[in-house]
Amino acid sequence: MIVLPAVLLGQYATPPYRLPYRWRWGLLGVQAVLTYLPVLVFEYAWLSLLGFLAGAVLLTVPRPVSIVIVAAVAASGPLLVNSSLVTTQRSGINVLVSTVITASSVYAVVHLALLAARLQASHSQAARLAEHRERARIAQDLHDLVGSSLVSIAVQSERALMGTPSTTPAHQTLSDIAALARHTHQEIRDITGHGTAAQLHAELAHAQNLLACAGIVTRMTLPPQFDLGGPTANCLRAVLREGIGNVLQHSQASRCEIEVTVRSSHLRLSIDNDGVPPSTEGAGPGNGLANLRFRVLSLGGMLDTTSHGGHFVMTAELPLNPPVALGDANRIHKRARV
Repeated sequence: MIVLPAVLLGQYATPPYRLPYRWRWGLLGVQAVLTYLPVLVFEYAWLSLLGFLAGAVLLTVPRPVSIVIVAAVAASGPLLVNSSLVTTQRSGINVLVSTVITASSVYAVVHLALLAARLQASHSQAARLAEHRERARIAQDLHDLVGSSLVSIAVQSERALMGTPSTTPAHQTLSDIAALARHTHQEIRDITGHGTAAQLHAELAHAQNLLACAGIVTRMTLPPQFDLGGPTANCLRAVLREGIGNVLQHSQASRCEIEVTVRSSHLRLSIDNDGVPPSTEGAGPGNGLANLRFRVLSLGGMLDTTSHGGHFVMTAELPLNPPVALGDANRIHKRARV
């Protein structure tokens, strides 16, 4: 009687206090033992716990297997009442109805808490995506408009230096103007994030924590060692954010698998979830994935999405050292004379 409440709390805890999936299977076995063995001592008074066991089965075991096990648990009540193991005046139908009502109530309350946790995680990720998209838009506008003008000033100043004697004051002035333009352009790149090496590890850790808070069982596979920064890391972080956002907002996933693999000169990110309703299988990607595909292609990579068997898989493959993206003003070397 002391251990059973702890087992029940472990089974019905909501995110972020929900135990790992394999632990809940162990607790389910312990709960089954603590439900049936004490019946020999407490008899009919202990039969009310059959409903809590059936509710735990619905929450832990995937369907349709859980329905079969719940039916067996519910049927075990009338069988015990009609056997010589339990002495009670309650009828088998009474015990059956009590078990079904308790199981339904437990499942409804815990499932509602899980839906609330997933909704909160979905809103958090949606706000984070909106923030990153707006920041990226402002950064791109600032980089393209101001950055290109500064590089143009620097290039024209350096061209003027070629026809200016080095002993004249104009030469030093033009040199200072070019240096100042280059330095200001670099500061703009640092502010907008174009000059920083973004780390993929932090985004992966955040994704795992967010999925766990939503009650989604997450499995993450990473290479033993990898250190990635620059355009590839920035792009993969965007892919990961969009992928996790799709899992939280547009799926009914209970499991998600994230895998990162390094193959010679390419890095591959795969996000697989099991929450695709059969009616939506084969549907095309939305605008978010279409924009993401264009971003991946601009770096010489590939983005693929497949939907089959209730699973949605998004795979992005990018070169570790991508070519310079078109339109990047920084591709003009600071020593260039053109």
